[in-house]
Order: sequence, then C-alpha cells, then structure tokens
Amino acid sequence: MFQFHIPNMTCGGCAHSVTRALLDADPRARIETDPSARSVEVQSERDESVLLAALLAAGYPHTARPDAARS
Repeated sequence: MFQFHIPNMTCGGCAHSVTRALLDADPRARIETDPSARSVEVQSERDESVLLAALLAAGYPHTARPDAARS
C-alpha cells in the first residue's frame, strides 16, 4: 500500500480528480482519499513511480507528509 500527501487536495472535487487519475493509471487500484488530511492511500500492483506520475500529470503532486519531518 502507498500513502501520499497531496497538499492541494482540499475538497471532494479534488479527491474525485485524484481518484480518477489513479484509476487511469491502475483501473484495479483500491483508493481511499481524505481531503481534510490531504492524504490518499492506494492499494495497487503498479510501481509507485507510475502512480506519482499520474498524480503529477493531473495537477496533484505528492509531497512528504508534514509530520514525517518530526519523526
């Protein structure tokens, strides 16, 4: 499973766009979005780089989670 932090995923419409982009990259993916946390969890057999490229192409680049720097 992959977890991505998407800073500009701020609403349900954004979450739908993120989901659509990921499903275009892997139609069999299982995706859970949380716009309030700006996070997405993806179960996919595709490489992480493919999923990240799909997010970037859709205008939703991944960044490190804000709390990751504190760990």
